[in-house]
Amino acid sequence: MSEDNLKAVCIYARNQKGVLKEIAGTFAEHNANIVMIHLETIQGRTEDVFDELYIEYEGVVNQDALLLSLQSLSGVKDVIEHISFGDIYGKRVIIIGGGAQVAQVAMGAVNEADRHNIRGERISVDTIPLVGEKTLTQAVDAVTRLPRVEILVLAGSIMGGDVSRAVDRVKEAGIPVIALNMAGSVVDHADLIVTDPIQAGIFAVMHVSKIAVFDVNRVRGRKF
Repeated sequence: MSEDNLKAVCIYARNQKGVLKEIAGTFAEHNANIVMIHLETIQGRTEDVFDELYIEYEGVVNQDALLLSLQSLSGVKDVIEHISFGDIYGKRVIIIGGGAQVAQVAMGAVNEADRHNIRGERISVDTIPLVGEKTLTQAVDAVTRLPRVEILVLAGSIMGGDVSRAVDRVKEAGIPVIALNMAGSVVDHADLIVTDPIQAGIFAVMHVSKIAVFDVNRVRGRKF
């Protein structure tokens, strides 16, 4: 799948059995391969309930013919063409941990992302300050279910136990992990350990960038 060739539409359809099947079948009939779908139910002004389906797809597609076919479906109310999330928000850096440390890592990441985005790249930074082993473990595990995530940064004073095992699962999914130099076993599981939180954010964005020369894989196991 090449994100450079992704197209996107938002479909407003009745919330009833069989509608999603018809929509998916229409994409297949037009040689469009669905690579992402997000569905949210919205309540209309009347008693009708509609689903908002955001769909990204790839393939050699006659766009006008596809849109007309979707609009002709009995359960579809409206179809709106969009630019894909990848073209808008680009690759994602996720920062999880304690509020003070997350803020410092985000400072470095946002400043570095700004330099790259000015030059035409698209790199976004997502943060969530959390405490507690269970909460952190759930958040780390959820990273693998988020779209377009390129790297995870763990920012805190102490992390270990189930969080460390979650880090291993994230790495198995192909997402590298940077951790601040902290107490706990996470530092033995992350790909890279960085003492300065601002530098950790900069490293994360440089790894994601197409034009930067930094690569976490080349310094795996190192501590800076």
